[in-house]
Amino acid sequence: MDDQEENLPVAAQSEQKEQPSPLSEEEMSEAVERLCVSKAEEFRLIGYEHVTGQEVWECVSDKYRKHGTPPTHRIVNDILSLKATQFMNWMTMSIYRNNN
Repeated sequence: MDDQEENLPVAAQSEQKEQPSPLSEEEMSEAVERLCVSKAEEFRLIGYEHVTGQEVWECVSDKYRKHGTPPTHRIVNDILSLKATQFMNWMTMSIYRNNN
């Protein structure tokens, strides 16, 4: 061990050595997909029976069109903090857009 590691508490020494490797793009995509499916299941539990994970993703990613894809932490936050009212507003607006 070098001098810096010797001065750290045991827990900090193990944290330094066990840094997780970054996820591949495919793994990240799968994780985001699972989050969207989970959010759709949450909406089904509160009475919105026909919501799919794909629709959740379309709702969340709709605001990324103008500015591009944000960092992963922002995507995760946007999915987890999506409210049923926001989702239903988006669904209503997308129906109006598709009819025109």
